[in-house]
Amino acid sequence: MSASAARLTVLSSLGEIEREAWDACANPGWNSKAPFGADTSLFFNGLRGNADSGTEDAELASERPAYNPFISHDFLRCLEEAGSAVGRTGWQGRHLVLDDAEGRPEAVVPCYQKTHSMGEYVFDHGWADAFERAGGRYYPKLQVSVPFTPVTGRRLLVRPDADASAKATLAAGLGELCRRIGASSVHATFLEDDDAAILGGAGFLPRVDQQFQFDNPGYRDFQDFLDALSSGKRKTIRRERRDALAGGLEVEILTGKAIDEAAWDAFFAFYTDTGARKWGRPYLNRRFFSLLGEAMADRVLLIFAKRGSERIAGALNLIGSDALYGRYWGTLEEVPFLHFEICYHQAVEWAIAHGLPRVEAGAQGEHKLARGYRPVITRSAHWIADRNFRTAVADYLRRERAAVEAEHEILDEHTPFKAEPPAR
Repeated sequence: MSASAARLTVLSSLGEIEREAWDACANPGWNSKAPFGADTSLFFNGLRGNADSGTEDAELASERPAYNPFISHDFLRCLEEAGSAVGRTGWQGRHLVLDDAEGRPEAVVPCYQKTHSMGEYVFDHGWADAFERAGGRYYPKLQVSVPFTPVTGRRLLVRPDADASAKATLAAGLGELCRRIGASSVHATFLEDDDAAILGGAGFLPRVDQQFQFDNPGYRDFQDFLDALSSGKRKTIRRERRDALAGGLEVEILTGKAIDEAAWDAFFAFYTDTGARKWGRPYLNRRFFSLLGEAMADRVLLIFAKRGSERIAGALNLIGSDALYGRYWGTLEEVPFLHFEICYHQAVEWAIAHGLPRVEAGAQGEHKLARGYRPVITRSAHWIADRNFRTAVADYLRRERAAVEAEHEILDEHTPFKAEPPAR
């Protein structure tokens, strides 16, 4: 390693680094001095601005620092403290920390030593099977990501005043850590373009996929969004919304202090029902949601469907500075179009009302296209230790990229808009 890389250390838990030090790299500019579990109501108030009156203070919005809830110390520590992302579940922390000359963390990477490929959303099961059939050992591997979270964000997290070489040092350090622990590979997923380029320069292989995201170019309200759609799609969404809430169903939206343990109990029942049907065993336990509520309730948005006083379905969203992130959904009663209403239409309406430029609704789902969500390319990067296996993976990825990009172009031509949305 270089002299710079020699300052790298590896942490097995977020508890080994101070919250303020991590967040100075992950979300610089946001207050990290409050203790774990503190009330952060100023976050929600600052995000909303003057949205209640139909406008947002433009100067306030332009000065607001970028904030991604998933890479925050709060969120990652909740996963570990709940026992969801720990060694016994196959997510052993191997977080990289790069100290500056004064011994202060200037860059960090959320990294895990994995013994399986579950909960990642960038699938490499076929790679693992092929490598092991050829006599190799695919696990352990290193995963640079937010566990169970297919959300694009920064992964090479640096302080604004960090040395210009800090990201390259982290990239080299990941390869060195892979060699030292005898891992087969390093996988950095859901990358922003800058991080993807840095890792590519360090010998990581590029991979692409796509998601569907809602773009808000400055709609005044949900009706303004509907007016941008073709007539047929506009009528379909109106009918879906009407039918979803027929029979006396109502929508309840909670954030901040309004989210109590009863709300988490209800949501967890929905989450576990969906998780059991999709994955066999849900990734997150009940304690995680209580910890999330304690640590960052004002960055959580719960949307419930209620019949009378009974909650029958719900969706969990997290609030960032420039996006609303839809994460989990579940229901105990099948109601036509309720999934679309609670997960997509309500999220779009809330984002427009609060001046957020984007809604990310998770992985997959071409059905989102008809509801105003556009296809967006996502990126990952992969470092393969074995030379022969690397060559085979590189060839596969070249062909896969061509197929994904071709599909992306086709889907992008079939958005439901009658014309391009108005400029922001």
